[in-house]
Amino acid sequence: MSYCDAASLEFHGPYHDTEYGFPVRDDSALFERLMLEVNQAGLSWLTILKKREAFTKAYHGFDIDRVARYGERDRVRLLRDAGIIRNRLKVNAAIENARRIRALQKEAGSFAKWLDSHHPLSLDEWRRVFKKTFVFTGGEIVNEFLVSTGYLPGAHRESCPVYPIVLGKRPPWSRDS
Repeated sequence: MSYCDAASLEFHGPYHDTEYGFPVRDDSALFERLMLEVNQAGLSWLTILKKREAFTKAYHGFDIDRVARYGERDRVRLLRDAGIIRNRLKVNAAIENARRIRALQKEAGSFAKWLDSHHPLSLDEWRRVFKKTFVFTGGEIVNEFLVSTGYLPGAHRESCPVYPIVLGKRPPWSRDS
């Protein structure tokens, strides 16, 4: 089943039609997408989409520098926030991954440039890079993050009306050949 099949459903439609598979260049948006995928682990994507606004508020707009500076008080605040997923491992992953993205930004200039420097890789190679670089990024999280941000193909069926729109934005996977 393709995500395109869910496009007519509430919450899924806007994400499918305007974000899923489109190339992402903004580091905060990339961080948001990675953290939403981390939080989706073991849950439905619908749950995450319904809580997306609360995640954005709780993590200060996914401001990488700010999240990287979170301390114990912020951890407690997040674990008490019923609007988000209150899982200690996932909250800690957001903070630690923000710190790691800051280091990547210093090294490569931006999170997007770091991703570009590793493209194209096979999914297995990407999984190894993410496992070495980030925390709480299992194989499916890495796959969905890369598909959703345009680094790997598969977000839309070729018969989906959104497919040519995404293709027109020249996601990284479309430039591989």
